[in-house]
Amino acid sequence: MPDKSQLPTGAAFAWRLALFYSAVCAVLGVQMPFLPVWFVAKGLDSASVGLVLAIPLIVRLFAIPIASRIADRFDAVRAVIITCAAGALLGYAAVGLTPSPGAIMVAIALASTFYTPLMPLADAYALRGLALRSRGYGPVRLWGSAAFIVGTLGGGVLLDIIDSRELIWVVVAAMALNAGAACVLAPLARTPAAAPAEDTFAGVLLRDPRFLIAAAAAGLIQASHAVYYGFSALQWQADGYDGLSIGALWTLGVLAEIVLFAASARLAFDPTFLLAAGAAGAVIRWGAMALAPPAVLLVMLQCLHALSFGATHLGALGVVARLAPAQLGATAQGYLAVALAVVMAGAMGLSGELYSRWGDGAYWAMAVLAGGGGVVLLAGALCGGNERCDGEEERVSSHG
Repeated sequence: MPDKSQLPTGAAFAWRLALFYSAVCAVLGVQMPFLPVWFVAKGLDSASVGLVLAIPLIVRLFAIPIASRIADRFDAVRAVIITCAAGALLGYAAVGLTPSPGAIMVAIALASTFYTPLMPLADAYALRGLALRSRGYGPVRLWGSAAFIVGTLGGGVLLDIIDSRELIWVVVAAMALNAGAACVLAPLARTPAAAPAEDTFAGVLLRDPRFLIAAAAAGLIQASHAVYYGFSALQWQADGYDGLSIGALWTLGVLAEIVLFAASARLAFDPTFLLAAGAAGAVIRWGAMALAPPAVLLVMLQCLHALSFGATHLGALGVVARLAPAQLGATAQGYLAVALAVVMAGAMGLSGELYSRWGDGAYWAMAVLAGGGGVVLLAGALCGGNERCDGEEERVSSHG
C-alpha cells in the first residue's frame, strides 16, 4: 500500500472518483427506468416484475456486509470495488443471455451479488479519501447524478429506436464502462490510527439511537420510491409518453438532485433536518402522483426528487460519517445500506401487486411510507433520540 506522498492529491483524486461515480450512476440511469420495460418484453407480468426488482434488495442483505467487511479487514476498499465491478459486468451479461423468467431471476441474483455493494463501497471510499484531502462529498457525487441523466436520456432515446428486448445490452455496455472506471481509482493510504474491532463497533453502532433513528427514517423514505422506480416508465408509456419524454422526466428529478449536491458543501444543514426535509418532500410528491397529475404538474413534482432522494441520502450519510471511524467506514456504510435494503425489498416486492391493482393509486401507499419516516424522526426528537439512551459517555469515534 503506498504512503500518502505517493497518492494523487486534491483535484486528481476527486476527478478519478467523479469518473467512477459517473460510471456507476450511468448504469443506474439506464437500469432503473428501463430494466422493468425489458422484463415485460421478456414475458414477466407486473407482479413478477415487482418480485424480480426485489431480488437485488434481498441479495444486498448479505452481499454488502460481506464485501464491506472484506474491504475494511484487509484495508482493500479499492480492490473490492474493482472485483465487484468486474463481477457485475459478467453477471449482467449472463442476464442478457437467459431465455426464461426463472433463469432471469437466478441471473439477477448472481449479478446483484457483485453490483449491490458498489455504491456503499464507493461512498466509504469517497468519505475517507475526500476527508484526507479536505474536499466535500457533494460536489464530487453530483457528477454521478449528471451521468445518471445521460444514461436515462440515452436509454429513453434507445427505447424509441431499438427492440425492448435489446435494452439489457445497453445496461451491459454501461457495466463495462463502470468496470473500466473502477480500475483508475487511486489507492487509499493506510490510516495509522487504531479502530475498534468490527464486532465491538457493530454492537455499539447498532445500539446507538442516532443510527437506528436515521436508518429507520431513511429506509422508509427511500422505500417510498418503490413504485416510481419500478413502474413510472411503464405507467408513463401507457399514458402516451414516448421514451425521450420519459427520460426527460427522470432527468428533471436528477437535475434537482444535482443542484442540492452542488450546494451541500456550502450548506450547514444538520443531517436530521435533511432527513425531515426528505420525508416532507416525499409525502407531497407521492400524494400528488397518486392523482395522475397532468404533464405540467408532473414536471414540478419531479423536482421534489432533490428532497425525497437527495436530502435523504445526504442526511443518512451524514449521520453515519459522524459515528464511524475511517477504518470501518465501509462496514458502517454497509450497515446503513442493509437497513435501507430491508425496507426497500418489502416495498419493492409489494409494489408490483399494488400497481397491478391500483395503477397510479399505488403512490398513496408510498406517501404513507414516507410519512412513516417523518414520524420516526419526530418520535426520536421527542424522546431525545439524538443522545445515547443508555447513558454511555464514550463516542463510537471522534469522526464527527
